Amino acid sequence: MSSGLRSHLLRERVENASNGDSMLQSTAPTLGSGNLHDVVRLPAGEDINEWLAVNIMDVFNQVRMLYGTIIDQCTNEVCPQMTAGPAYEYFWTENDRILPCSAPLYIDYVMTWVQDQLDDESIFPSQVGRLFPWDFMEVCEGIMRRLFRVYAHVYSAHAARFNELNATPHLNTSFKQFILFARQFQLVPARELEPLRTKIEELVGT
Repeated sequence: MSSGLRSHLLRERVENASNGDSMLQSTAPTLGSGNLHDVVRLPAGEDINEWLAVNIMDVFNQVRMLYGTIIDQCTNEVCPQMTAGPAYEYFWTENDRILPCSAPLYIDYVMTWVQDQLDDESIFPSQVGRLFPWDFMEVCEGIMRRLFRVYAHVYSAHAARFNELNATPHLNTSFKQFILFARQFQLVPARELEPLRTKIEELVGT
């Protein structure tokens, strides 16, 4: 399968994802049961930007579907701030303005912003051979940093719901793949990962 076709299929999965319990089932083929270190490692001869693009779309798809399973529990009333435990709060920045907002509003901003990046042909070209922008790595870092915050909020505020759904192993596998991918390409600074440091050490070590 060509890199361009893989990107096209992943883009379709992102666009066609729907809410509900079926989300967890639909991501199962993506996660698989193999060695996740091998899953995220750049294959020989693969263009690194193409590989980053494919995996970023896959990560976004997973995060969106995982969040969809608890979206009815994450409301303005239940989660009035976008937090990752008592010590961390996130604010949305737009046009140099810092906007405090509820968790569902912040996550909606994240999902909309990431989707806009993925849909921008000048950033994520869908045609094989078309050049990626010179600052593509920086774009990927921004996306991964914001998607990590969704994981951080889910773990800190909604872990009980995943336990009720017997879906914690799936959440952990998804997050483990996220961390291994982030580490492989140095996409998220260590300081940003601090809210889930204990969970990361549990899943992948130091």
